[in-house]
Amino acid sequence: MELTALAGNAQIKAQLAHREGDLAHAYIVAGPAGSGRHTLAAQMAAALVCSAQPQLRPCGRCSHCRKAAGGIHPDITVIAGSGGKPITVDQVRALRTDAYVRPNEAERKVYLLERADRMNASAQNAMLKLLEDGPAYAVFFLLAENGSALLPTVRSRCETLELAPVSPAQAEEWLAKAFPGRTAEKIRRAALECQGILGRAAALLEGGQEEDGLEETARSLSAALEGEDELALFEATQALDKLSREELTAVLDRTLIQIGARLPGSQRPRRLLAAAELLRRLRDGADLNANPGQVAGWLCAGMFLRS
Repeated sequence: MELTALAGNAQIKAQLAHREGDLAHAYIVAGPAGSGRHTLAAQMAAALVCSAQPQLRPCGRCSHCRKAAGGIHPDITVIAGSGGKPITVDQVRALRTDAYVRPNEAERKVYLLERADRMNASAQNAMLKLLEDGPAYAVFFLLAENGSALLPTVRSRCETLELAPVSPAQAEEWLAKAFPGRTAEKIRRAALECQGILGRAAALLEGGQEEDGLEETARSLSAALEGEDELALFEATQALDKLSREELTAVLDRTLIQIGARLPGSQRPRRLLAAAELLRRLRDGADLNANPGQVAGWLCAGMFLRS
């Protein structure tokens, strides 16, 4: 299988190297946001519908691959919750019905389930019959930040592909190709600060002055979270209230990166680790449409309680 679009992750590439005609019927594709989950799932989905010789799939040239790249292939379906919410049991039941309708154009039907680890137990249990004995032509990809959050009964019926962080050298090589207009110094800094998660590195390099402002907000917030000055923390969190929802998510991601960079030399590593855990929970809240003011208040209150 052709997986050059996925940076690093030699173990996964070796795992899939000779599986063109012998892919599993269900996969859990796990890794933090920005680790390449969507890249891997998209490449595998394209390979499953590709009409080229097995060892060349996905070829990127046949009509199936072109439709897959354009997001218009009738046999590749993305299932996501409405308004950032988790996939519901009703959506799974509709998916179950659709899965038993034969493919439109390709030999396989492929389903990508976004944030599968956030589905409740009822929705996950509704998937079990498909995962156990669904039609032979159907393949399911359960995308998850935390694969272990899925029910054991679901995990046991899937093959897990756990994405690993890339090395700084691999990150720098990938970023140099993806951002040819950026200076070598900016690329090197992003590669070092992203902790092996290319999506984070890309976020650091995208945009111009506006992105620099978000980066400064994240840097100030990470410093305030590490310190014990309640006024400084209050002032830093108030900056979040002025952000849009999209900017808020970006700042929370950048703050996590900043915290990771601070940890090795910090005199308060436990406080930083607690802040990182709180930020991850609040980022989930932001994804579920909590407004920036609410997130700012929860972050401030959560850290004050630790003081």
